[in-house]
Amino acid sequence: MREKVLAVLKEEFPEVDFEASDALVDDGVLDSLTITGMIAALSLEFGVIIPYEEIIEENFNSIDSLAKMIERLQK
Repeated sequence: MREKVLAVLKEEFPEVDFEASDALVDDGVLDSLTITGMIAALSLEFGVIIPYEEIIEENFNSIDSLAKMIERLQK
């Protein structure tokens, strides 16, 4: 799942190095507009709805946390 999420995000946001940090939000790598785009891209690609309560720093700080969130939402 990690590699699939990474591939989608690299295609949509080639300017962002998603593997450079485990604190993408905390380090300021991601802004709110990018996160909104990520939510749209991941929702479309994986057929999930990301509820408001899942839109927290912990879920968007790394590729691993994003992949875990998507796996959780697909169940």
